[in-house]
Amino acid sequence: MGGDGRVTGEQEEDSSLSEDSSQLSSQLLRNGVSMNMEDAAVDEQTGPGFQEFCGVGSQISSTSLDFEADQRMENVYRKILQSYDDLRIRSKDLEEAKSKILSYTPGAWIDRVGAVKPRDYDVPNTTTVLLVGPKGSGKSSLVNRISKVFEDDKFASERAQVSYNSSIGDGTFFLHEYMIPRCSSSFCLYDTRSLSDNSPENIKILKHWMEHGVRHGELVVRDSDSPSLRNTMMYKDRDDDYLSSEIKNVNFVIFVVNGLSVLKSMESDEDAETQYTELIASAFKSRYLAFKDDKPLLVVTHGDLLSLDERARIRVHLGELLGIPPTTQIFDIPESSDAVTQLTIVDMIRYSLEHAEKNLPRKRKVETLSLLSCMLLLLFLSIAIMIMYAPANILQHGYCPSPQAHVHNNPTPPSPPSSTSLQEHIQHDSSAEDGLQNIRIDWSKIRHLWLDDRIEWSKIRHLWLDE
Repeated sequence: MGGDGRVTGEQEEDSSLSEDSSQLSSQLLRNGVSMNMEDAAVDEQTGPGFQEFCGVGSQISSTSLDFEADQRMENVYRKILQSYDDLRIRSKDLEEAKSKILSYTPGAWIDRVGAVKPRDYDVPNTTTVLLVGPKGSGKSSLVNRISKVFEDDKFASERAQVSYNSSIGDGTFFLHEYMIPRCSSSFCLYDTRSLSDNSPENIKILKHWMEHGVRHGELVVRDSDSPSLRNTMMYKDRDDDYLSSEIKNVNFVIFVVNGLSVLKSMESDEDAETQYTELIASAFKSRYLAFKDDKPLLVVTHGDLLSLDERARIRVHLGELLGIPPTTQIFDIPESSDAVTQLTIVDMIRYSLEHAEKNLPRKRKVETLSLLSCMLLLLFLSIAIMIMYAPANILQHGYCPSPQAHVHNNPTPPSPPSSTSLQEHIQHDSSAEDGLQNIRIDWSKIRHLWLDDRIEWSKIRHLWLDE
């Protein structure tokens, strides 16, 4: 997972190779693993990157954990170096790998587990991937590189604003949504404001994003922001039309770190340097970034400024620090546009989308029964209304004057009959109880009465009300 690792300048002196080898050996000794420099192999294509740890003959220092842990780190280091070669071989299939991503639609990669079907999941219209990381980690630059890989336009302008000097630049204050590619709506990346040096404050912001969702154009304000900075941000936020009305739930997280800063933290005992990796560990291990058992994916940037062995060591160190496999969950993406780096970006996006699909929430059961529940409720309400407003004599004697409703086909309604003709259709029953008359009406013969709007029903209500 990473760039091609080719050292520029093929006339590099043997002394420089020895110097790089000595640096690697010194660092490994500090980490508790010694290296047999006589057995180290140097590849002409990759420079000092393919130096190997000594296996059986490794001497364990007094500060090392145990031999098994040292062996694990040694094996991981070898696998990482091998992965760079594997990427070069696979880079010939770059277009095929890209087409797989470009054909993606939300819900298409859901795993069929047991009796659960894709329709049982709450599939979003757009899969949302959140980018988080410390200041200067290269989140905005990563957005631009991902966009260019899938748009195949080398001359397209950069979509995300990049800070040239992160130490004095404003950085990103607003949440920015980027559809990948531009014309698609299958998945999007969210560029965010950098993490601060205050871990509790970072956890608070991460919790808000993960529980309440993200929205394009939303201003991110920290409690520790100075009054002058707040005024600046509020002035930038004066245009309310920039804020999107749609809130998207986060489906996966990509954690971005600066490889140079990680290396300095590894090689320094000063608190100012080690604070960087402590900040990474605190935010990365936050329970809000995990989806069940799935932790975020990690991207290491600025690898183009490092040698291959340094990039491999960084990945081993971060894997041990964060508890994730360095070969499959840590992606080395340097500032490069070669085929190997593009394939690494494609692999990273595929990993993100596959795990986003894996952890989609299930639909609530109440949603599947809502239609049936509404129909039953309407039925019961209709019956209750009919009982409440039915005439008293109908409830007593069981007569229900409910004619069949249909459209009167005659465009000219008949003239209303006289009261004499109405009485002809009424039959009297002399066997009524308590001296009351039971009135039976032949509704089929006087149905024109309720189909004619000219009838004043209040004047003939005595026909169906027994007073």
